Amino acid sequence: TGYALEKKVFKSKVGEKIGLPCCHEIPSSESLSNYRVYWQKNIREVVSAYSEGKKMPNDKQYDNRTEMDLRNLTLWISPVEILDNGFYQCIVQKRELLQNPSVVNLIFLASADFSTPNVTADVLTNSCESTEMAVICSSHGGFPRPKISGALNNKSVEWNDSLVSESSFKLYNITAKVRISVTEDTNFTCSVEYNGFAKSTSLLLKKKNDCVVPTEPPSFNVIIASSIIIIIFLLAMTLAARYLPRHGKCSSFFKK
Repeated sequence: TGYALEKKVFKSKVGEKIGLPCCHEIPSSESLSNYRVYWQKNIREVVSAYSEGKKMPNDKQYDNRTEMDLRNLTLWISPVEILDNGFYQCIVQKRELLQNPSVVNLIFLASADFSTPNVTADVLTNSCESTEMAVICSSHGGFPRPKISGALNNKSVEWNDSLVSESSFKLYNITAKVRISVTEDTNFTCSVEYNGFAKSTSLLLKKKNDCVVPTEPPSFNVIIASSIIIIIFLLAMTLAARYLPRHGKCSSFFKK
């Protein structure tokens, strides 16, 4: 026996059940009353302990959430909480060999699932060539501190702004923003990564096609020319009305 310095890492999600192995089994020929077994966290907190077969007091935050297998000394935690994160030690001492305990060191990492990222896009400006959009991605209620990434047609984009906040339950919320110029319909993907897990959402950014080309007002010369043509036309009509022969009621007098 002796000290085991290797630190193994165990992971679980909030609300689940996790078993942390002590890697030491009490032989069937022996009794737990011949041992002292301590599960402690961060050296200061007593998670579960037995001395000479009797259960010892543990820290209150582990009440009704921990149980030790009295044969293989595995520590069971249920339900897992964020505050269970930390460095754990299982110390086993045989009464006759108290000066040479068996120690197992391990690290436990708890995680909480982030919500599926919510992606929104607002049109800022629109022209025939492109559509400027403000894209916002947000996710909340997770642990540990996340990393957020964005991709435009699978090509990474750099956020203009990102904010991570922490709730009273040590859970994180994250929001990130980016301004994008869209020249054609483009797929945008937002991903939130935490403790080896990831969640993603995609949104199709559509190029606005209601492009209106402004019409230019006619030039001054065109207006003048058009006015002259109209005036000449009106004068011609007036002269024609005055000098062309008229056929009235007296024309019948000349008929034979």
